[in-house]
Amino acid sequence: MTTYPRIRQVVLDSTDARRLAEFYRRMFGLAYRPGDEPPAAGEPDVNGRDWLVLHDPQGGAQLAFQQTDPFPRTDWPGAGVPQQYHLDTVVDSVAALDEQHERALSLGATLRFDRSDDKEEPLRVYADPDGHLFCVFVG
Repeated sequence: MTTYPRIRQVVLDSTDARRLAEFYRRMFGLAYRPGDEPPAAGEPDVNGRDWLVLHDPQGGAQLAFQQTDPFPRTDWPGAGVPQQYHLDTVVDSVAALDEQHERALSLGATLRFDRSDDKEEPLRVYADPDGHLFCVFVG
Protein backbone atom coordinates (compact mmCIF):
# COMPACT_ATOMS: atom_id res chain seq x y z
CA MET A 1 0.00 0.00 0.00
CA THR A 2 1.35 3.42 -0.98
CA THR A 3 1.42 6.13 1.67
CA TYR A 4 1.60 9.83 1.00
CA PRO A 5 2.69 12.88 2.97
CA ARG A 6 -0.19 14.85 4.46
CA ILE A 7 -0.41 18.61 4.13
CA ARG A 8 -0.15 20.03 7.61
CA GLN A 9 -0.32 23.74 6.92
CA VAL A 10 0.30 26.51 4.43
CA VAL A 11 3.16 28.81 5.45
CA LEU A 12 3.14 32.49 4.49
CA ASP A 13 6.29 34.59 4.59
CA SER A 14 5.75 37.98 6.18
CA THR A 15 7.67 41.10 7.02
CA ASP A 16 5.40 41.36 10.09
CA ALA A 17 4.26 37.87 11.12
CA ARG A 18 2.02 39.05 13.97
CA ARG A 19 0.21 41.61 11.80
CA LEU A 20 -0.41 39.04 9.07
CA ALA A 21 -1.51 36.35 11.55
CA GLU A 22 -3.96 38.81 13.07
CA PHE A 23 -5.35 39.64 9.62
CA TYR A 24 -6.03 35.96 8.84
CA ARG A 25 -7.28 35.21 12.36
CA ARG A 26 -9.89 37.93 12.06
CA MET A 27 -10.72 37.30 8.39
CA PHE A 28 -11.34 33.57 8.72
CA GLY A 29 -12.19 33.03 12.40
CA LEU A 30 -9.00 31.09 13.13
CA ALA A 31 -7.38 30.59 16.54
CA TYR A 32 -3.79 30.70 17.68
CA ARG A 33 -1.95 27.52 18.50
CA PRO A 34 -1.49 27.46 22.28
CA GLY A 35 1.49 29.66 23.14
CA ASP A 36 1.29 31.74 19.96
CA GLU A 37 -1.31 34.21 21.24
CA PRO A 38 -0.32 37.90 21.31
CA PRO A 39 1.55 38.90 24.47
CA ALA A 40 0.07 41.12 27.15
CA ALA A 41 0.25 44.85 26.47
CA GLY A 42 3.80 46.12 26.90
CA GLU A 43 5.36 42.64 26.81
CA PRO A 44 7.80 41.64 24.02
CA ASP A 45 6.35 39.55 21.19
CA VAL A 46 9.00 36.84 21.02
CA ASN A 47 6.95 34.43 18.88
CA GLY A 48 5.71 37.20 16.60
CA ARG A 49 9.27 37.87 15.48
CA ASP A 50 9.74 34.33 14.19
CA TRP A 51 6.90 31.85 13.64
CA LEU A 52 3.17 31.77 14.42
CA VAL A 53 0.49 29.15 13.73
CA LEU A 54 -3.28 29.53 13.40
CA HIS A 55 -5.66 26.59 13.34
CA ASP A 56 -9.25 26.26 12.25
CA PRO A 57 -11.44 25.40 15.25
CA GLN A 58 -13.71 23.51 12.82
CA GLY A 59 -10.86 21.28 11.66
CA GLY A 60 -9.66 22.92 8.43
CA ALA A 61 -6.07 23.49 7.40
CA GLN A 62 -3.64 25.47 9.51
CA LEU A 63 -1.89 28.65 8.42
CA ALA A 64 1.59 29.48 9.64
CA PHE A 65 3.46 32.78 9.41
CA GLN A 66 7.21 33.01 9.10
CA GLN A 67 9.02 36.29 9.71
CA THR A 68 11.24 37.15 6.75
CA ASP A 69 13.02 39.97 5.01
CA PRO A 70 11.13 42.07 2.44
CA PHE A 71 10.23 40.21 -0.74
CA PRO A 72 8.73 41.17 -4.12
CA ARG A 73 4.94 41.36 -4.03
CA THR A 74 2.89 39.89 -6.81
CA ASP A 75 1.37 42.42 -9.15
CA TRP A 76 -1.26 39.94 -10.41
CA PRO A 77 -3.28 40.35 -12.58
CA GLY A 78 -0.26 42.12 -14.07
CA ALA A 79 2.53 40.03 -15.56
CA GLY A 80 5.57 41.43 -13.70
CA VAL A 81 5.56 39.22 -10.58
CA PRO A 82 3.33 36.12 -10.80
CA GLN A 83 0.97 35.17 -7.99
CA GLN A 84 2.95 31.95 -7.33
CA TYR A 85 0.13 30.58 -5.17
CA HIS A 86 -3.13 31.73 -3.62
CA LEU A 87 -5.70 30.56 -1.11
CA ASP A 88 -9.20 29.65 -2.28
CA THR A 89 -12.04 30.22 0.18
CA VAL A 90 -15.78 29.82 -0.26
CA VAL A 91 -19.03 31.36 0.96
CA ASP A 92 -22.62 30.23 0.40
CA SER A 93 -24.16 33.19 -1.44
CA VAL A 94 -23.53 36.45 -3.28
CA ALA A 95 -24.86 38.26 -0.20
CA ALA A 96 -22.19 36.52 1.88
CA LEU A 97 -19.59 37.39 -0.77
CA ASP A 98 -20.56 41.05 -0.44
CA GLU A 99 -20.44 40.86 3.36
CA GLN A 100 -16.98 39.29 3.30
CA HIS A 101 -15.85 41.92 0.79
CA GLU A 102 -16.55 44.66 3.32
CA ARG A 103 -14.81 42.66 6.08
CA ALA A 104 -11.75 41.99 3.92
CA LEU A 105 -11.35 45.67 3.06
CA SER A 106 -11.90 46.79 6.65
CA LEU A 107 -9.16 44.40 7.82
CA GLY A 108 -6.64 45.75 5.32
CA ALA A 109 -7.05 43.57 2.21
CA THR A 110 -6.82 45.13 -1.24
CA LEU A 111 -9.22 44.10 -3.99
CA ARG A 112 -7.26 42.84 -7.01
CA PHE A 113 -9.99 41.31 -9.19
CA ASP A 114 -13.78 41.44 -9.06
CA ARG A 115 -15.96 38.93 -10.85
CA SER A 116 -18.83 39.11 -8.37
CA ASP A 117 -21.35 39.65 -11.17
CA ASP A 118 -20.50 36.36 -12.92
CA LYS A 119 -23.64 34.19 -12.91
CA GLU A 120 -21.72 30.89 -12.98
CA GLU A 121 -18.89 31.56 -10.54
CA PRO A 122 -18.99 34.86 -8.64
CA LEU A 123 -15.67 35.64 -6.95
CA ARG A 124 -13.30 38.31 -5.76
CA VAL A 125 -9.52 38.16 -5.41
CA TYR A 126 -7.74 40.11 -2.68
CA ALA A 127 -4.18 40.77 -1.59
CA ASP A 128 -3.53 40.49 2.15
CA PRO A 129 -1.40 43.16 3.91
CA ASP A 130 1.81 41.46 2.70
CA GLY A 131 0.53 41.04 -0.85
CA HIS A 132 -0.37 37.31 -0.79
CA LEU A 133 -3.50 36.57 -2.80
CA PHE A 134 -6.69 34.90 -1.63
CA CYS A 135 -9.99 34.33 -3.43
CA VAL A 136 -13.49 34.30 -2.05
CA PHE A 137 -15.89 32.29 -4.24
CA VAL A 138 -19.57 31.53 -4.06
CA GLY A 139 -19.89 27.77 -4.08
